[in-house]
Amino acid sequence: MTSYRNVALFVLLAAVWGSAFMAIKAGLDYFPPVLFAAIRYDVAGVLMLAYAVYATDRWRPRTGDEWRLVLVGGALMIAGYHAFLFVGEMETTSAVAAIVVSTSPILTTGFARVLLPSERLTPVGIVGLLLGLVGVAILSLGTSQAGAVVTPGVVGKLLVFAAAVSFALGSVLTRRIDADLPIETMEAWSMVLGAVMMHVISFARPAESLAMVEWTAEGVAALAYLSLAASALGFLVYFDLLERLGPIEINLVSYVAPVFAAVSGWLFLHEQVTVVTGLGFLVIFAGFCLLKRRALARELPQLRSSLRL
Repeated sequence: MTSYRNVALFVLLAAVWGSAFMAIKAGLDYFPPVLFAAIRYDVAGVLMLAYAVYATDRWRPRTGDEWRLVLVGGALMIAGYHAFLFVGEMETTSAVAAIVVSTSPILTTGFARVLLPSERLTPVGIVGLLLGLVGVAILSLGTSQAGAVVTPGVVGKLLVFAAAVSFALGSVLTRRIDADLPIETMEAWSMVLGAVMMHVISFARPAESLAMVEWTAEGVAALAYLSLAASALGFLVYFDLLERLGPIEINLVSYVAPVFAAVSGWLFLHEQVTVVTGLGFLVIFAGFCLLKRRALARELPQLRSSLRL
């Protein structure tokens, strides 16, 4: 039963996180982008904080290092990531955004090799990192118009890439902070702090205001899906699978999620998936496999066992 459960939860997580890109795109018709992200984490942060109170014996940070951990997570992994992502998705499709975000594990490895003294990037690893960047370039240049390199579509993809960079950098910097804080507590307070930061960013942007929000059924549904399913439920499933499968297999969710992003974008928003999109995805995934080749080789027997029905 455990194998069935792991597979079901893995597919559920990929489906929820992949379709979240479609929900973001749909909700942007009714919300200013950064304010949309902020309201999402107003709701999700409160829910996660309640869960941390219930599930852990350390529901709030206490030491300076623990608060620094939350600050980095809130600034880079929540506020930076989602502000860039939501603004970028205004000019790109759900599938492309999900594929660009899938470079995050690759970028995390690259940052780790630079910022963590115990990590070292091999020549093959460098090739893997470069392949990830080439994949993003393929996605970006594939939509350039004749005679114009910088178009709204290219800018949108670069903003989504900036979101992946922000998340990856935050992932590495949090590993440099020596703080023994439960991951549920860290995530909850990062969400709350990140939401506050995004409200500040939204207030500072001339193009955004609360008066611009259209409280339609579609907009509220997108907000509810992102807050309850993609954030609250998604992270609960993530915590469970992280403990059962480990970080390597969980990283593979990033490469299944774009499939659900593409399908949900096609079904609900009539978005088309191009050959260039597929090529960019394959190049990025090849880069990930090169970077994680040793870890994947170690984990492959366990992965086969988990997926054996």
